[in-house]
Amino acid sequence: MTQRQHSRLDWPPGFDRTQPGDRERNNRFDTGLRQSIDDLASELDRVGVDDWRLSTDAEHQKQNPRYPYANARPDDPGAVVRWTMNDDQYAAACDAYTRLRDNIRSLYLYIREKRKMNQRPVVTGESEFANARLPSGDESDAVVAQEPPHEILGVAPDPDPSEVREAFRQQVQAAHPDHGGSQTAFERVKTARDQLLEQV
Repeated sequence: MTQRQHSRLDWPPGFDRTQPGDRERNNRFDTGLRQSIDDLASELDRVGVDDWRLSTDAEHQKQNPRYPYANARPDDPGAVVRWTMNDDQYAAACDAYTRLRDNIRSLYLYIREKRKMNQRPVVTGESEFANARLPSGDESDAVVAQEPPHEILGVAPDPDPSEVREAFRQQVQAAHPDHGGSQTAFERVKTARDQLLEQV
């Protein structure tokens, strides 16, 4: 697997952007920027990609171009990972958080979740990565990476309904627009709760 040189943020055309005022500060991830990039690289290796490229708005190290400088605080904290697999082009993007490392961590979690789903003995008719495939033309209709619902609420992947409800109660207050959150944050927490309760 080859990792190509970094370039400034190359957000795919057609991918939705999060408005700067709607980006959230994420306090659930305690993994640093470098570790998040290493984890993303390992996950892409497990998937079996041919080559990949991480695109951010941060200045990357000259000696080690995979990594932005540790104190990177780009104006745009978004991150895009593009990869090639079996001659198809794929991309996932995240700009939901105020910090670059949290957006990269979300990309890692998204790829990891998709890989795990791809390995389950459930037939869906297409690869779990199909929704991240880029069309052959100029338009890009792939999805923006979403953090798995259990990560949003900070619970185990297969939580008890009572754990889901308790985690929701703890987070919904801060996420609600009336308490300093945003409608986007509120909907995100609510959707995560609903998705987790549906699967139990």
